[in-house]
Amino acid sequence: MPAVPVVRLTLSTVAVPLAALPLLVLAWLFTLGTLAPVNGARANTAAAAAVPAAVKAALPEASLVGGAPFRWFGLKLYDARLWADRKAVTPDNWTSTPLALELIYARSLEGDRIAKASIDEIRQLGIGTATQHMAWLEAMKRVFPDVVEGTQLIGIYAPGQPTQFLRDGQLIGEVADADFGKAFFAIWLNAKTSAPRLRNALFGQKP
Repeated sequence: MPAVPVVRLTLSTVAVPLAALPLLVLAWLFTLGTLAPVNGARANTAAAAAVPAAVKAALPEASLVGGAPFRWFGLKLYDARLWADRKAVTPDNWTSTPLALELIYARSLEGDRIAKASIDEIRQLGIGTATQHMAWLEAMKRVFPDVVEGTQLIGIYAPGQPTQFLRDGQLIGEVADADFGKAFFAIWLNAKTSAPRLRNALFGQKP
């Protein structure tokens, strides 16, 4: 697969900012879906060999914290897994821990729609200013790709650093504003997330 051009964005290059990578994510679909959590404590050994290369490059000591497939009214949207350098990552210390969020999509979704849904979730969490929301939305719209079944999006969070996004192992962009990474990952990891059961699964806890 040819390399995807890298888009580097700063507040000076966007009028008003992972993709989410998505990295990468339809946050408005975060409702009470059926989750089959993967507990990090049980899965770390078995999953060690399955650490994605892109995650390993960013987090050399990466281990699986937890994960789950996410479904909306029984319809599977994606598989989500949280990786961290620090084995003892918890709901209380994640903002100070380098992390990677991996999503493998089961459905086709448009990048613009993912971006708009993500900024809506960030607003609902009360994170950031109106100016930041405008800038972050523009950044996500530029970086987030359209996804199809099987697309892997990975977001790399490092405290105080740009947030990087990768599609199928290829870097597709980064957002330089250090506040963005915490806000974006909060969609899944904040205590006020609209998907508390998924949050528990990502932290390796019971739903």
